[in-house]
Order: sequence, then C-alpha cells, then structure tokens
Amino acid sequence: MLKKRIIPCLDIKDGTTVKGINFEGLRNAGNPIELAKKYENEGADELVFLDITATIEERKTFVELVKNIAKELSIPFTVGGGVSSVEDVRKLLEAGADKISVNSSAVKNPELISDLAKEFGSQCIVVAIDTKLVDDSDWVFVKGGKEMTDLKTLDWAKKAEELGAGEILLTSMDGDGTKNGFDLRITRLISENVNIPVIASGGAGKTEDFENIFNQTKATGALAASIFHFGEVKIQDLKNDLKSKKIEIR
Repeated sequence: MLKKRIIPCLDIKDGTTVKGINFEGLRNAGNPIELAKKYENEGADELVFLDITATIEERKTFVELVKNIAKELSIPFTVGGGVSSVEDVRKLLEAGADKISVNSSAVKNPELISDLAKEFGSQCIVVAIDTKLVDDSDWVFVKGGKEMTDLKTLDWAKKAEELGAGEILLTSMDGDGTKNGFDLRITRLISENVNIPVIASGGAGKTEDFENIFNQTKATGALAASIFHFGEVKIQDLKNDLKSKKIEIR
C-alpha cells in the first residue's frame, strides 16, 4: 500500500507564484524560493512547480529558477511547463528537478511520453491532465486550460500509462481554486482504471477534503496550492490530522 503524499504546488508566472480560480483571475501568492523552503520545513512530501504560461507564450520553463529552488530542497521536486523534447527534460533534470511533468506537448505528440520514459525512466515522467466536464463527458484541455481537445480523459490517462508515464497529475478544472473539495468522481474514475499513481488536484479547501480524497478514491497523492500559500491549512497540522484518522501518510 503506497503511503499517501501531501504535495504543495507552485504555479509560476513571470518568476512569481500565482493562484487563480478555474484557471482564471491570477493573483500573486509570493516568492517561489521562499515558499519552497517553507513547505519543505513544514513537512511537504514533494513539491510541484508549474510554469503555467510557458506553453501559451511558447517558451521554456525558467531553468535558472529551477536551479535556485532545487538548491534549497531535499524533497522530490517535479517541474512542468513548456516541456516538449528530450533535451528540455535533460536540462531540467540537470538543473535539479527529480521528475518532469508534460501536458500539452504530450497531447500533441504522444510519442514524447515513450521517448522520455526510454531515455530517463518512467519513474521521472509525470503526465499532467487538465480535465473538465462538458456535456456529461470528461474532456482533456491543453494550453493552460484554454483549449479543449477531442480526447476523453479516461482514454488519455490509459494511453499515457501504456506509453510509459510513471504517474498522472489529474487536475479538475471545475474544482480548481474553488476550495469546494477535490473532484471525487473523476479522481475515482481515473485512479481505479490505471495502475500508476494518481495525484488529485483542484479544489482543496480544508482538511476533510484530503481525508475524502484518500478514503474515497485510489489517489496516492493530493496536491493543493492556495490553502497552503495563504496559510489556511498548515501542512504539519494536516498530516497530524490525517494520521489521527488512520490514513497512512508519508
């Protein structure tokens, strides 16, 4: 049984941490290096860093910023945003990232997943999936949630696993930033139909939301941003609370 992980996420735009609601209306949430250090000290199991406008602006993730964050961390650190080649991944791993997240570029070129898995091993390839319910079906969105694809979420998750992804980071766009709780339905659907770890993302607002996602789905990680950035939930308190509810936490 994999122990559950608590994972803060830093959404980066122009070198600063930002947070929005349903992928819109971004506001400043602080210095990414300071936040990264703070979360490690508070007991985060991993950290995810997403350069959220890299794909739209057609540029690469800030390698320098990755280096500066990696220097401060000893916990696993996943980086994504604008990653579209073996060379991009090599640079980020050399800069200190432990895992790399691909999203839009993998949808555009699914073979990228198998190329990266062959070159670096599945364990460091995370496929991020932004999903939204439209007309009673779950669809994959790309380009920072701006563009709907013709891919059904479950089909894409299975395909990503088949191609060599080591993990899926599943973000419910309907839940993102709302603090109404994780999307249990879509997380359950995906986590019960793939054999690789699934990290749930989008909608965390309180301690009970983490309890629900771990008790009611097979997600092995839960990712959150604003509730940690703005001090509404402290990671150590959250972990103590989950342990007291007999949830196996790292």
